[in-house]
Amino acid sequence: MGWFKGWFSTRWYKMLYTHRGEEDAAELVLPLIAKGELRRGQSVLDMACGRGRHAAILARKGMQVTGIDLSAASIQEAARVVPAAHFEVFDIRVPYASDRFDAVVCLFTSLGYTKDRQDDQRAVTAAAEALKSNGLFVLDLLNGDLVSRHLVPLETKVIDGVRFRIERKLEGGDIVKRIQVEHPGGKEQFEERVHAWSLPEVTAMITKAGLVVEDVTDGTCRNAFDPERSNRIITWARKKQ
Repeated sequence: MGWFKGWFSTRWYKMLYTHRGEEDAAELVLPLIAKGELRRGQSVLDMACGRGRHAAILARKGMQVTGIDLSAASIQEAARVVPAAHFEVFDIRVPYASDRFDAVVCLFTSLGYTKDRQDDQRAVTAAAEALKSNGLFVLDLLNGDLVSRHLVPLETKVIDGVRFRIERKLEGGDIVKRIQVEHPGGKEQFEERVHAWSLPEVTAMITKAGLVVEDVTDGTCRNAFDPERSNRIITWARKKQ
């Protein structure tokens, strides 16, 4: 299934990214709800939901949330932390439903983990299939052009006695992190690899899935996307048929 399934399920991933909690998620999801005009009672599919931090905000606002993710460990924790939502272990590249959801969200760069861009196209096409007519799709990806120019080549973090050594570089069209974890039990090596997305790639992928792009914003969900300044590309699309 690829490197991402193993790494995302480890205790070290959760430890390294412990700052990515509900407070951090709310900074994205609350303005997303406002801009998308999502309402209490609407059905929302959270693709690649991880441990449910975005789903928690959506559920708290009264939406009927379904979260899907490839990581069984993440889904188990999400179900425990967000009992108001429904979670399943599921590959987002496979259609999950047809004409069922008022909105589908795919947040925090959850595409671009394999070398095959058709995997990403399959995921976006599956999102389109899951939407009701006039349903909203929100896709949040990193702005590869900008992020690539500002990579920190080497960083070290010590968290609860565990030392993380993180190397970053651009390889071809991918941003690669090589992570060495030193803990009382020894050393382990992991890798994160994600495609360095550009706006033309993103809009082409969404359009090919049959959706109509309505807007592109930065990570605030409020300001227009600026390729020279925006760290994130958030694309807003609608299923018109």
